[in-house]
Amino acid sequence: MSNPVITINAVDLTDQCNSAVLTRVIEALESTSFGKTARVYVGGLENSTLTVSLMNSFAASETYATLAALVGTATTVTLKPTSAATSATNPISTLTGCYLETLPIVNGQLGALDVIDLVFTGGVYSVATS
Repeated sequence: MSNPVITINAVDLTDQCNSAVLTRVIEALESTSFGKTARVYVGGLENSTLTVSLMNSFAASETYATLAALVGTATTVTLKPTSAATSATNPISTLTGCYLETLPIVNGQLGALDVIDLVFTGGVYSVATS
């Protein structure tokens, strides 16, 4: 992805984001029974994650203003590979009802940008091509 688009709670934070990793996870439940010679698993609950690095901005409608009220709540995030129209070759992935547990307020270092790392967990994963 060279030009991805990310929205958090319907706010486009693409201009503040420099890293995004969406990982789809279906937890494994062991269903091995007596007499088996190898472990057997079935899919359990989904527990996908979106990890993002954002440059922390305190301006209106930017990073802090968008995220402050989301800590401890469920929200919706979207990620698209490029800024082009949504299509089969540029699908938009959505986590609906994902949870933001923590929000670093300041990550300051001398001579460096204030960049915060966030993890959104859970929610329902979906993908659209139009």
